[in-house]
Amino acid sequence: MDRIDKKLLNLLQADASRTNAQLADEVGLAPSSCLRRIRRLEASGLILRTVAILDPAKSGKGLRVIIAVELARHDEPSRRRFLELAARQPAVVQAYGVTGQTDVILILRVADMDEVTALCELLFGEGSKVTRYYTMVVNKTAKETTAIPL
Repeated sequence: MDRIDKKLLNLLQADASRTNAQLADEVGLAPSSCLRRIRRLEASGLILRTVAILDPAKSGKGLRVIIAVELARHDEPSRRRFLELAARQPAVVQAYGVTGQTDVILILRVADMDEVTALCELLFGEGSKVTRYYTMVVNKTAKETTAIPL
């Protein structure tokens, strides 16, 4: 990956709706060369997909909740099963297996606390194999980005 690739990737991460002609102009390439580079970056798997990033409040999912989960068993199969279950829930927008005091971190996007309660009953109710969980409602966002620093 050279300097031009990095510049293209940074531009695309900031706003992927730019036209190929706009991108080519910003990096100083002919449009055909620019498009070849982008296709190469896609083919290599560096660019996974192009998406639209929605405004959570305007989409009706303005409440962000972080849940730290401690499983009854700390082995990999237990964690994998729980993560698979969590990942199937539409409100779970991110799910991570982690090290430390907890086993799993979930990030939710929901409309209200009723939605959180219903999800908690589903994931952590009777027979769930969860020892405990800690729910944190985000009340201030200092930084949120999808961009990976290059």
